[in-house]
Amino acid sequence: MILFVTSGCGRRDEPPQGSAGGAPALPVLAAEPPAPRASAHARSFQVMGTEAVFTAWTDDPDKAEQAFTAAYAEIRRIEELMTDWERPGQPPSDVVRINAVAGKAAVPISDETMQVIEASLDMSRRSEGAFDITYAAMRGLWKFDEDLEKKIPPASEIEHRRQLINYRDVIVDAKKHTVKLRRAGMRLGLGGIAKGYAVDRCAEVLRRHGFDNFMVQAGGDLFVSGSKGGAPWMVGVRDPRGGPRAIIAKMAIRDHAFSTAGDYERSFVLDGKRYHHIIDPKTGYPATASRGVTIFAPTAFLADALDDAVFILGPERGMALVDSYPDCSTMIVDAHNKVWVSKSLEGKLQRTGQPTEGP
Repeated sequence: MILFVTSGCGRRDEPPQGSAGGAPALPVLAAEPPAPRASAHARSFQVMGTEAVFTAWTDDPDKAEQAFTAAYAEIRRIEELMTDWERPGQPPSDVVRINAVAGKAAVPISDETMQVIEASLDMSRRSEGAFDITYAAMRGLWKFDEDLEKKIPPASEIEHRRQLINYRDVIVDAKKHTVKLRRAGMRLGLGGIAKGYAVDRCAEVLRRHGFDNFMVQAGGDLFVSGSKGGAPWMVGVRDPRGGPRAIIAKMAIRDHAFSTAGDYERSFVLDGKRYHHIIDPKTGYPATASRGVTIFAPTAFLADALDDAVFILGPERGMALVDSYPDCSTMIVDAHNKVWVSKSLEGKLQRTGQPTEGP
């Protein structure tokens, strides 16, 4: 995904001049300083394993910086609550505590983590298991992060781990406010949905600080509010086989989320085949039905869950899933480089190129 931000500019009036000839000059009054002009003010942070970018259309950069600092604190708080990574010297997150006693005990968790887990399980049911937060049983087997290793794990180990993936084995007790993993060896991972939740929370922080015109982005998850001086914010859809700034479509967007899942960020190519971090729970291998999926939805929380599910399902079943949600739409580049676009985006999404070929 690529964002397009245009800053404002304008002409300043010339100061008054003295009179010509020998006539006495008019008194020169002190010129009032020009009113601040609004423009896009942005700041980025490293958090949740990605780059978060906050952008506000404002004539008060100092106020924006205060809002950005508060939004960063919010996304860090959510990361500390929902990460599945153990952090030496830090209290364990809700998810780490659940994983630590898989198959043994139920764990009381926060309201927010419960909300994200329940939404995840609902998406699992609606996508027939394509979206599954117990995919984290594969953690450490496939290596696509800082430990990137261009190697396919043994098939026997993939199958063993795959047997531990099943969202139906996440036992939620709403009354006791607990979550338990039914079998030892299971793991939860909220990486496919927590960033979307965090983006929405950061948007609320910026609103509380008095901003109506802004963007919040965390990796492939984005929420856009308002406009930039009356003009719409523009977002672009990346070419899955192009460079970082190569786009194949763009769209004006306002008060909506925009989320992308692709096979090009955390990936490697081996023997002419691409392997990437979006794992199909039914096979234990990287999903093969899509190259890139972009979701337009009312919230980043929903968009974040939908993009992975659609990516794994592929265009036909994925389109049907998106259509089952009000005010949601999608653009899909499938495994054969064919582009699929929701009917609701016709006349709104502007195609700017064709996807590039390549593994």
